[in-house]
Amino acid sequence: MSMKEDLNKLSETLKQYRDELRVQLHLARQDVRDEWDDLDEYWDKFRQKLDDIRHDAEGVSDETRQTAHKLGEELKSGYERIRQRIK
Repeated sequence: MSMKEDLNKLSETLKQYRDELRVQLHLARQDVRDEWDDLDEYWDKFRQKLDDIRHDAEGVSDETRQTAHKLGEELKSGYERIRQRIK
């Protein structure tokens, strides 16, 4: 799987996690909400990096792709943590 395909798959997984969690957030405690707010800022950064990659795939450096991937993996971990806490 190419890096671009991997990032697209990661993006779709993150979107699903984010959407599911948003629905359940109203039941969450304040500390979970604080963590959510922090992750939401990472989400914005991740989406911007992904948009940059999609719009300029040839001119994007490996460092930018790796940064996007790292942000995505951090988001995934954070979303999974929240999912476990609110179950």
